[in-house]
Amino acid sequence: MKKWRLPLIIIFSLLLVLTILRSGHSEPTVSFFPLDTDSMMEHTLTTLKLLSEEGINTYKIDWKVESASDKTLYLRQDVSLLFDNGRLRGVRSKWVQNTNRIKINERLKSEDSRHLQSISFHHGENHYSEEDIRSIQQMSYDELYVIDSPTTPIASFKTPENRYEMEWKELLDRATKQQLLFHWHELLNHFNIDVETYTTFPLIDLYRYNNNPLPTMSQEETNNAIGRLWEGLYKNYIIPALDPPNDKLNSFMPLILIDKQSTHLIVLFELNGKKEQLIQRLPK
Repeated sequence: MKKWRLPLIIIFSLLLVLTILRSGHSEPTVSFFPLDTDSMMEHTLTTLKLLSEEGINTYKIDWKVESASDKTLYLRQDVSLLFDNGRLRGVRSKWVQNTNRIKINERLKSEDSRHLQSISFHHGENHYSEEDIRSIQQMSYDELYVIDSPTTPIASFKTPENRYEMEWKELLDRATKQQLLFHWHELLNHFNIDVETYTTFPLIDLYRYNNNPLPTMSQEETNNAIGRLWEGLYKNYIIPALDPPNDKLNSFMPLILIDKQSTHLIVLFELNGKKEQLIQRLPK
């Protein structure tokens, strides 16, 4: 029996070391800290572009995200969501330590006429000391309409420049809006929420509040609320969406509800059949 003791001790020691290493290697996350007034994002960009036709009724889309802070930070991270006619098409997240730049570049195959929208959250952490950690943040957005008509070559635009493009924009916007309103109505009923007591808007519109205050809030309160909101979204929506392959995603665009009494906000969403509500208290 004694001759087994040493090998068993070695095995258990190795298992203990592996357990410690695994527990110390946590998943990358977006963590909100007090906003840093001594640092900033110098450049943020999200772009969607039609590259080329791939064959009959198929084409490629270039999805690019990039950002640069004014100095090297302890941690830089960019997160981007891509929606296709109101449905979640893809999620990308990249984090790098001791850098000031992040770049993400993806090429996706698609077909049929689409309204593609992407919102990105560019985030950084400044570690002045163990007790003094601060955040910088910025959002960027882009959209692209792709027309895949049997009578004309595949084409794209961001802002309609003629009647033909305007008609396609109205058609795609109307179809997307109908789907989203139906889906959001189901979520509101499921969670028994009185929508009349909230100001509502889709997640994709959050970028509009980079430099504009949310309803009933100051700009400082808005910036803090947005940072905490992305922290919650990353944990509860983005990480689960990153888990399966992107082609298995099943989710419509989340809905944001801001309480008219300024006590809290809610994000409603459904991901792969599971209905969720993310509630964030707002400071008074």
